[in-house]
Amino acid sequence: MKKNKATLSLSWVPVMAGHITWEADATGLVTLCVKNTGWANRIAQALFHRPPVSYVRLDALGSFVWRQVDGQHSITGLAQLVEADFGETAHPLYERLVTYLRILHSYGFIRWA
Repeated sequence: MKKNKATLSLSWVPVMAGHITWEADATGLVTLCVKNTGWANRIAQALFHRPPVSYVRLDALGSFVWRQVDGQHSITGLAQLVEADFGETAHPLYERLVTYLRILHSYGFIRWA
């Protein structure tokens, strides 16, 4: 069953995609390392000198959420953790969190358990 905007549930549990690696710097900010695979990427790498790996740097809130995406926390659980750590600066909490998770899912960085 396709899960789209209309059927997103706060009880869903996000899980990191297996092909994504990541690293955190000394300040705790996360950088996702995404391998550019597939025939179109190989052509772009050869013709346009595109890198074989792309790096996506996350801000403080995104980094915090990324580290909590472990297959154990639902969207509601993630919201509670964000609220406890960031307080009012994360508001409007659910709108921001759900939008962020939808973006991660659209790029294939997470999947739904």
